[in-house]
Amino acid sequence: MLLTLLSLLTSFLLQTSPAQDWQTPYEKSKKTQTATYEECIGYYQRLNQAYPEIKMSLIGLTDTGKPLHTVVISTDQDFDPVSVHQKGKTVILIQNGIHPGEPEGIDATMMLARDLMQNKKLKAQLDNVVLVIIPIYNVGGALNRNSHTRTNQNGPESYGFRGNARNLDLNRDFIKEDSRNAKTFATIFRTWDPEIFIDNHTSNGADYQYTMTLIPTQHNKLGGALGKHLKQQMLPALYKGMEKRKWPLVPYVNSRGETPETGIFGFADLPRYASGYTTLFQTLGFIPETHMLKSFDKRVASTYDLMLEFLDYAAKNGKTIQTARQQDRAALLSQQQFALNWAPDTTQVETIQFKGYEAKYKASEVSGLERLYYDRKAPFTRPVKFFDTFKPTLMVSKPVAYLIPQAWTEVIERLQQNQVTLKRLSKDTLLTPETYYITDYKTGQRPYEGHYLHTDVQVRKTQQPIQYYAGDYVVYLNQVANRFLMEVLEPQAPDSYFAWNFFDSVLGQKEHFSAYVFEDLAAQYLKQDPKLKAALEEAKAKDPNLAKSAQAQLNFIYRNTPHYENTHNRYPVARWLGGALPVQ
Repeated sequence: MLLTLLSLLTSFLLQTSPAQDWQTPYEKSKKTQTATYEECIGYYQRLNQAYPEIKMSLIGLTDTGKPLHTVVISTDQDFDPVSVHQKGKTVILIQNGIHPGEPEGIDATMMLARDLMQNKKLKAQLDNVVLVIIPIYNVGGALNRNSHTRTNQNGPESYGFRGNARNLDLNRDFIKEDSRNAKTFATIFRTWDPEIFIDNHTSNGADYQYTMTLIPTQHNKLGGALGKHLKQQMLPALYKGMEKRKWPLVPYVNSRGETPETGIFGFADLPRYASGYTTLFQTLGFIPETHMLKSFDKRVASTYDLMLEFLDYAAKNGKTIQTARQQDRAALLSQQQFALNWAPDTTQVETIQFKGYEAKYKASEVSGLERLYYDRKAPFTRPVKFFDTFKPTLMVSKPVAYLIPQAWTEVIERLQQNQVTLKRLSKDTLLTPETYYITDYKTGQRPYEGHYLHTDVQVRKTQQPIQYYAGDYVVYLNQVANRFLMEVLEPQAPDSYFAWNFFDSVLGQKEHFSAYVFEDLAAQYLKQDPKLKAALEEAKAKDPNLAKSAQAQLNFIYRNTPHYENTHNRYPVARWLGGALPVQ
C-alpha cells in the first residue's frame, strides 16, 4: 500500500510540476543544442513515468551494446500491436537519429510527445492513431559526439556522427541487416506494422529558399491503391498543410544537373533505404529532409510542424489508408509478375514552381578556378521540371515457393527477422526445381558499406534434379512478405542477398584439372561427341582469344563434361513451380 501511495504521489508531482520542468535540453539551450543520447532517453523515461498513455520499452540491442527503445503513445493505454490494429487505429512509426548529425527529429519529437500529453487539442488527434517513436536509432553515432563532421551544416553546436559503432551508414542497411540496429528495427517494424513511417533527416546539396524538403516513397514503386492515394491525395494535403504553417514544401532537391533549375528527379528509394524497405510491406514511407543551411531552430520547428501534419492527416484519413492497404495486400497474394528494378521515365514530366537562389560563378580564392555559389540576394520563383514517374526495367515471375538449403544460415536468419513464414522439408527429397546459373555480373572495386556490391547480374535458367534434406527450407509466396521475398531472393534485384554477397561462395570453382593429364581425355570427348566439337569450333570462330589459347579450349571442353562441378555459379535458392512438397 505504501509503495502504491508513493507511486501515485510521484505521478501527481510529475504531472503538476511547472511547465519549465518539462523543457527539453534543446529548449533550455535557447535552441542551440540537440539532446545527448542520455538526455533524450532520460526525458522519455520521465514522460513514461508521468503519463499512463506512454509506454517506453527496451526492444533489442544496437552495435554499441546499448539498447534500442520504443516509446508508444496510445490514449486508451492499449500497447498491444495486434489489438491496436484490430481496433482500426492507424499506426505511425517515427524514427530519429539514424544520422545523429542530423538531429532535428530527436528534439522535435521529444517536444511533440510532451505536447501531445499536455495539449488537449493535440491529444484528441490520437483518438484513432497510435504513435510509435524510436528516440535515437543510431546509438553509436549519437555517442560519437563532435562539432565538426557536418562541415556544411548550420548548427547545432554539437551533434552525433553519421556512422554507427561499426562505421555503417544505417540508411543503407535495412535490407542486408549487418548491424544489430537493423535487426532490432526489423522486429519493431514488423511487429507494429505501421501504415505510415517517418525517418527524419537533414539534406546536403544546393542552396534554395525552403527549410523543409520531402522524399516520399516513389509512388510507382509503391503501386496499387496506396501509390495512387499517396500521389493524388496525401502529398497534396501535406503540401497544402505546410504552406498554411508557413513552411512551403518542395520535393527533395535531387538535381538532374549541377543546379536545381536543370530539373529534379524523384528519389529512387531502393530497399537498402528506410522508405524503400518499408514500401515492401505496403507502408507509406517518408524521409523529411530539412535544409542544412537554415538555422537549427527553423529546422526543428519545421520538422515539428510536418509531424503534426502527418498526425492530422492520419487522424482524418486513417480508414482510407487502411482500406487501400488491405486492397493492395489482397492483390499481392495473387500477383504473378514483380518489378525488381526501376528507372525514371523521362517522357513523363511535371512542372513545379521552385523557390531558389540564382546560381552564379566566380573565381575561387583557393584554386583561382571557377566555382559555383548561390546568390541569396537574388531569390527567384520559376518553373522547374520534376521527373516523378518511374518505370520497371526488370520483371520477374513469382514461383510457388523458394527452396533454400539450411546451410545458408545468414539468409534464413534475416528472413526470420522479417517474420517471413517458413516451412521445412520433413524428409530427404530429390526435387527438380527451376534454378539459376549466374552467367555474368559486375562487382565494385571498392567496398560499399562493408560489401563489394554485385550489379548488372545476368542469369541462365534451367531445371535439374537436386537433393534436398530434411530441415531444408520452403518459402511459399502466399504471404504479406511476398514482395520482400522477391526483392531479396531474386539474384537480379539490385538489393538482393546475392547482390550483397551472401552467396559469393558459389562463385568459386572448387575442383580443377591438370592440363597435361586432361589433354588426352579432352581429345576423346571431341572424338566421341561431334556436337561438342562443333560447339568448340563455333566458339573459336566467334572468339579469337579462345582460338589462340590451348588452356581456354581445354576449359571449354571441361565445362561441357561430367567432370565439371554443376554447383559452380549455381544460385543456391531454387524456384519451385508447383506440386506438393513434404513439409512440416
